[in-house]
Amino acid sequence: MNNRYRTERDKLGEIKIENGKYWGIHTERAIHNFDISGFKVPLDIVHSLAMVKKACAAANHELGYLGKRKFEAIDRACNEIISGKFDDQFPVDAIQGGAGTSINMNINEVIANRAIEIMGGKKGEYEIVNPLDDINMHQSTNDTYPTAIKIAAIFQLRELSKRVEKLQGAFQKKEKEF
Repeated sequence: MNNRYRTERDKLGEIKIENGKYWGIHTERAIHNFDISGFKVPLDIVHSLAMVKKACAAANHELGYLGKRKFEAIDRACNEIISGKFDDQFPVDAIQGGAGTSINMNINEVIANRAIEIMGGKKGEYEIVNPLDDINMHQSTNDTYPTAIKIAAIFQLRELSKRVEKLQGAFQKKEKEF
């Protein structure tokens, strides 16, 4: 087999994915099936979704559903995504059909594959960390995606508030000047 690709399988068949990609088969399908707008999901939403996944992993660990080693790898992977380290691994179109299912699977796969690497495995070895069974455990896209959008909106509103404050200061300076 060519070392440039790995083969992933699901109930619909097999797909070859470049080894350098952290996403998996669901994301690869979404790239081809939902090439609609040409706009990617905003990174503020991606980072916020990683925060949600991190919190869910912590809750699942605390409740005894995720072992310490797996939780620590997932937590680290989430932190790396939040910091922007993997911003190029979220290629799905912003208009993706459904209610965020494609971006939810995209982030599940990126977190899982990075956690697998952290634990010493190779991307696609989902018996180590599974995108659905481990990363998406006790979650629904109908909850995680809207929550991430709300978190992203809060961060954007904070940034807007800072900029409006600067604008107000500039206006007050001009007010004194004139």
